[in-house]
Amino acid sequence: MPYFRVEPSIPVAAPDRPMPRHGFLRVAVCSPPVAVAHPARNAAAIAAQLAAVTDADVVVFPELCLTGYTCADLFRQRRLLDAAADALATLQAATRATHQLVFVGAPVPVGAALFNCAVAVQGGVIRGIVPKTAIPTSGEFYEARWFRGAGEGLPEEIDWAGARVPFGADLLFSHGEMVVFAEICEDLWLPIPPSSHAALAGANVLVNLSASNETVAKHEYRRDLVRSQSARCIAAYAYASAGPDESTTDLVFGGHCLVAENGQILVESPRVGATGDVSPEAGWSVRTDVDIERLGTERRGMASFGEAARAARRRFRGVPLAPLPEALPGLQRRIDGRPFVPRDPATLAARCAEVFGIQCAGLGRRLAHAGWPELFVGVSGGLDSTLALLVAAKTLARAGRPPSRIHGLALPGFGTTERTSTNARKLMAGLGVTATEIDIRPVCLETFRALGHHPFGIDPTGLDVPELEARLRRLPAGQRHDLVFENVQARERTLLLMSRGFVVGTGDLSELALGWCTYNGDQMSMYGVNASVPKSLVRFLVEYVAGTEHAGTPLEGVLRDIAATTISPELLPPAADGGIAQATEETLGPYELHDFFLWGFVRCGFGPEKLLFLSDHAEFSRAYPRDLRERTLRTFLRRFFAQQFKRSAMPDGPKVGSVSLSPRGDWRMPSDADAGAWLGDA
Repeated sequence: MPYFRVEPSIPVAAPDRPMPRHGFLRVAVCSPPVAVAHPARNAAAIAAQLAAVTDADVVVFPELCLTGYTCADLFRQRRLLDAAADALATLQAATRATHQLVFVGAPVPVGAALFNCAVAVQGGVIRGIVPKTAIPTSGEFYEARWFRGAGEGLPEEIDWAGARVPFGADLLFSHGEMVVFAEICEDLWLPIPPSSHAALAGANVLVNLSASNETVAKHEYRRDLVRSQSARCIAAYAYASAGPDESTTDLVFGGHCLVAENGQILVESPRVGATGDVSPEAGWSVRTDVDIERLGTERRGMASFGEAARAARRRFRGVPLAPLPEALPGLQRRIDGRPFVPRDPATLAARCAEVFGIQCAGLGRRLAHAGWPELFVGVSGGLDSTLALLVAAKTLARAGRPPSRIHGLALPGFGTTERTSTNARKLMAGLGVTATEIDIRPVCLETFRALGHHPFGIDPTGLDVPELEARLRRLPAGQRHDLVFENVQARERTLLLMSRGFVVGTGDLSELALGWCTYNGDQMSMYGVNASVPKSLVRFLVEYVAGTEHAGTPLEGVLRDIAATTISPELLPPAADGGIAQATEETLGPYELHDFFLWGFVRCGFGPEKLLFLSDHAEFSRAYPRDLRERTLRTFLRRFFAQQFKRSAMPDGPKVGSVSLSPRGDWRMPSDADAGAWLGDA
């Protein structure tokens, strides 16, 4: 069965062609084998690793990797410094034919001082030299014996191999939207790292050339530093550390390499202490694609970041770079097809516990303010109403109030099936709520007559419910579309609920995004506990409660059967076998895709071309043909714009994640916005 009608395509590159960048930048972080105090051999090892990552745009090597970090008093030897300069010239030649911006660590003499530096090379040219700011002199580190730190009074340029080269800790290397800043090892450990100032000045890719030795649990702290700095700076952070070939006189270096983006570790290398191969012959490297377009969106959306940038007083110098290629080969990054649902079972369980707890806390506070009224929940035997009822029951249990104060109303209509009806009864009985069942079909039939409406072209005059249903079942599948027929049922249910008292809403975030609800029907309630829970997470929440709150009871089986039921509003007559005939995902497209597009559109600010491109590479629960993904994206965009008026009038509800469509909180949008720019219309 086709999902829905085909519409014109969104113009994007086919997945088998060189991909447009879509804001991605490829970063490689390497830890090469080191011959301590032998720069020529080290340059050869670095060149070999560069040859293996030719598709990377930015490549980062460790601190003092040209000489080895552990040369100690050999740094006072002119022979070592000259050999390092010769090795750097070799690397310049190795990069002459590439676009890569390469950072290597080297000792650089300036006048009477020696500096521990990050040397930026691109296209065979040294673009700039960045001296280390923080020179450690505690514990196992005593760099001040050989090196001077960056500070005032240093020249802005130095002579190097017959050329004037920018010098200083205030250099931003940039081309287009890419702005790169380099710091070295201890700089990251400062209360306010230099990269914090650089980020406020516009740097979105921060690199760290490091020689961090391994001690017990130090890698955890290092990882937290990298991750948190990328989050604070809303940037990518690439960290390269010296490896186990460094001298082990007193220390062992782990070769820990990692890349984080806005608080998330994207990729991480092996390291000493976590792998049996502590001295790989060719060193090790990792690479990934960082999304600088998304970083820009995040920064623009965070007003406090902009305020901090305007108040920043430290000034930086821009260093222009050669252009990057227009395309990247493939994509070196995992794209999660279910961004709302963690893959790791333990993390998923913790997420469900947290979301469920927030829902209960929100409802509990509202009920306390209202004087703990009796609650009314429409119970259909579907996912959303089940989750809402579970939240209500848990909230009252925590407050020491009996579940009988919850009134569960089963309101079967023309599309209600035996499976959902039975599950609704079992659910209410298992939770101990006050259960009421009202057949809405007779009052809906009277409403059709009052409106002068002929459902599906059938004149209801003189018909009773069984006769109308008999004629409805004989309708061809192609005639099963009557919006008035569906909306009357939804509004009658809301009338019966809201005429009684405090109604707990059941609609979820995905339905709100698509407007898959009836205005002044199931769109309305006194408090919408599911308002920011996406459909792709609702099922896991129900299963979580089944396996924790009701494990080993008959109710666990009921909840798991509800979780396995086809998603449907059950407003159209059942199929000939009595099963659900109105599958929502056959009309709208898979909710997994809609939630993927919702995340990318609202949370990340992506346009349709990038959303579809990302769906080409995403890890979904199953394979979706590209034409289906494209049609679903068009449906999402069309409905998201057309249905904003429903979200503008949505009831209160708790925000549980980073995506919410509340007009009072995260999402403000005119109800008359035109989707043409997103759909590619003229």
